[in-house]
This record gives sequence, structure tokens and C-alpha cells, in this order.
Amino acid sequence: MPRQQVEEPFKINQKILAREVRLVGDNVEQGVYPTDQARKMAQDQNLDLVEISPTATPPVCRVIDYSKFKYEQKKKTRELKAKQTKVVLKEIRFGPNTDEHDFAFKVKHAQEFLREGAKIKSYVHFVGRSIVFKERGEILLLKFAQALEDLAKVEQLPKLEGKRMFLYLAPKAAVVAKAAAKPAAAADAKPKAPKPAAEPKAEATEQTPDPAPAPAADAAE
Repeated sequence: MPRQQVEEPFKINQKILAREVRLVGDNVEQGVYPTDQARKMAQDQNLDLVEISPTATPPVCRVIDYSKFKYEQKKKTRELKAKQTKVVLKEIRFGPNTDEHDFAFKVKHAQEFLREGAKIKSYVHFVGRSIVFKERGEILLLKFAQALEDLAKVEQLPKLEGKRMFLYLAPKAAVVAKAAAKPAAAADAKPKAPKPAAEPKAEATEQTPDPAPAPAADAAE
């Protein structure tokens, strides 16, 4: 089977069918040219004529190295994907009769999640006949949203779906920006490994030779 030819994302050289094009860039005199003349200008520089804006009238082209141009485009795409933050959704469950202590505990957890940049799906789960207390569940979720109003905005007000009533919260823009800045700040604050201390140099000590023994006195005759 023949290999399937990959379609290029941009028209180049002979594939540009417009009668005239607008040239832009630093290596040409900008203006509108017949396409054949624009191609000749590219060939004279051993470069390609690349159509970068096909919907313009006339189409906009640049005289560039197409291989290098594609590489730069892919690099920009990768950088944009890397900058996009993944949205994390955390769930927090309540019962219709959640007490104050448990409520405060869940609020504390929700604050931590929001400061990390996560969204929150909180819900009240009604078991059996407790569905008759759906108004109590709505009040509980609205109280929960109010407790987090400094950090979060409401994306969806309490809504009953089956036996569960859902409330969706998202961190405010300032909280998200602060969460995104934390990894960079942590990297900057990371202490550098201390340099190993230099070993003390051995000092040369000058040793004084022991004095020669005095000659023995002659025995008295």
C-alpha cells in the first residue's frame, strides 16, 4: 500500500494559486506582487513563498525557509499547550443533616482545593425518604458557597439531579493566578546545595635539630 501523503498546513510555492499576493517580512520590499514574481523573489534567495493568510485579499505570503517556519510553528504550539493549566475537579459530599463540625471541616478542605486552583463539585446526597428535605440541602449548599465567597465564584447554583443536589464552584481569577505562581516561586526559593568546605591545608613545621652532645671531659690524671 502506498504511504498516505501528509497534507501541508500551508500552501507553498507552486501550490499558491492566487494571481497576486501581498508580501510581508524583513527580507523583501513589502507590497502586492504577481504570484509568479513573488515566487521568483523567493527562488533568488533560495527560500520558499509561503501563504500565511489565505483568506486575506490578496492572500498574504512570506519569503522564508519553509522547514524552519514549520518547526517554529510546532514549537509555539507545544509552548501554548504547556501553558494551558489542567482543570482539577474535587468532590465534596454532604448529607442533609450535616452538623456544624463536619461542615466546618469540609469548608476547610474546600479552601485548600481552591487555593490550589481546583474547581469544586459539592453535592447533598439524599438517602431514602430524606429527599423530602431538599430545601434543607439547598440552604446547606448556599451556606457552603457563602463561606467560600472570598476564594470562589458560583458556576452553577444548587440543582437537584435524581437523589443529589449539586453546586459547582470555581476559584476566582486572583486565586488561580496565585496558584500558578507558586511552583515558580518554590523553584526560586529552593536552597542551593552548599559548596563543600575546603580542607585545611597542612602547615609545614620547621623542626630544630637536637643539639649535638657535648664532648666528655678528659679524666683528671
